[in-house]
Amino acid sequence: MFVHKIDEELSLKLVELKDAERVFELTDASREHLREWLPWLDMTTSVEDTKAFIKSSRRGYADNQSLTTFILYNGEIVGTASYNKIDWTNKIAYIGYWLGKDYQSQGIMTRVAKALTDYAFNELGLNKVDITAAVENMKSRSIPERLGFVNEGCIRQAEWLYDHYVDHIVYGMLANDWNSQ
Repeated sequence: MFVHKIDEELSLKLVELKDAERVFELTDASREHLREWLPWLDMTTSVEDTKAFIKSSRRGYADNQSLTTFILYNGEIVGTASYNKIDWTNKIAYIGYWLGKDYQSQGIMTRVAKALTDYAFNELGLNKVDITAAVENMKSRSIPERLGFVNEGCIRQAEWLYDHYVDHIVYGMLANDWNSQ
């Protein structure tokens, strides 16, 4: 079982089926808030959908292709953070994340993204971490910016969000740059 303690308040743990109900409730309570930037909300309408997500995430972990965790804040699940994909050939991890609406603007995700970045470089031996966010999603973009990631450019119409495309900014951090900060 993967568990990574970040600090006294925060830790990350591998997704587990026993947590499906809590995660669905958190998703449901934050649905309108999350829907602005995440394309999967309309397809997550039951605890069974969340269980399917957890099973898929665990397969990705077992296949060493991804790592999806639940964020624990003072012992309570408040969101997810993951390496959505790990490209072992090129040694790149692609980070994704979301928090329940009641847990935002507390520095939680910045600490989580920092911990995942550090883990990618210093535990997994990767060379690069990428974080992408919609151009207009300033809250999500502020996280890699705060951590010193480099804005590597804009991918036009990178994602379909329900009824329109959004452009994405790609942020990158290299191991050498991270470890010299």
